[in-house]
Amino acid sequence: MCFAVKRVHLQPLKTILNYYYSNDMSTYTVSDPRKVTTKRIADMRLADEKIAMITAYDYTMATLVDQAGIDIILVGDSASNVMQGNATTIPITIDDMIVYGRTVVRAVKRAMVIVDMPFGTYQGDPIEAQRNAVRIMQETGADGVKLEGGREMRAAIEMILRAGIPVMGHLGLTPQSINKFGTYSTRAQDEAEATRLLADAKVLAEIGCFAIVLEKIPAMLAAKVTQSINVPTIGIGGGGACSGQVLVLHDMLGLNREFKPKFLRVYNNLGEQIIDSVGNYISDVKSGDFPNENEQY
Repeated sequence: MCFAVKRVHLQPLKTILNYYYSNDMSTYTVSDPRKVTTKRIADMRLADEKIAMITAYDYTMATLVDQAGIDIILVGDSASNVMQGNATTIPITIDDMIVYGRTVVRAVKRAMVIVDMPFGTYQGDPIEAQRNAVRIMQETGADGVKLEGGREMRAAIEMILRAGIPVMGHLGLTPQSINKFGTYSTRAQDEAEATRLLADAKVLAEIGCFAIVLEKIPAMLAAKVTQSINVPTIGIGGGGACSGQVLVLHDMLGLNREFKPKFLRVYNNLGEQIIDSVGNYISDVKSGDFPNENEQY
């Protein structure tokens, strides 16, 4: 065991070691079974190891994606859409986010858990932003928070960082500003907005954000941002040059069958499978086939 530990420390940063993490449900291979932290995320960027991030909002799904070896779980305000059925992310409250965040944290052993700060909890008074971020951290046990916006959020971000809370930034298409944009179209396609976004990314990196989500911006711009700052970028519709990628779990599993943006790769058709499974159950109940003699006491 001691010899193995020495070898781990002697390996170059880019070497990925295979460990096995086991629990009651499954066994999977990950690059490193230790808890993912902000330092680990920074090291992954330096090692050119891509960062995989996905959303989760409940205990069961968080357990599964953590077992799969995901690096970061985002308890996203997209829960407003996929869990609550709202048209936008605006209606979800901090109380809602804390409930979702707490249940996800209970499930997770390895992944970093980041909780979105919902609309209205950080855009005004920086002290109030810090207070809300502290509440999220205390009541969920999460590893950090995410919030949208560039230089206009500087005071709020700095105040949150002052409390020792890791902050993930978010630039490009920022869904909490949908009423301002009036569309979910690709952002920063013109030179002026692209220049501002790059400048905003530099500000967020300089003040201490440990990573920045780049949503639905041109791939060339995302690549330029990634090359221009010293923190990881997480793309969603920003192309492969980003340090990592994020998708909404329900979208990539085919549970949300109506949402098919260009950036989405669907990895399964669980929506159809669930409908078929429930349909078979209904048929078995109505025909009397379920339960049979082996399925009763």
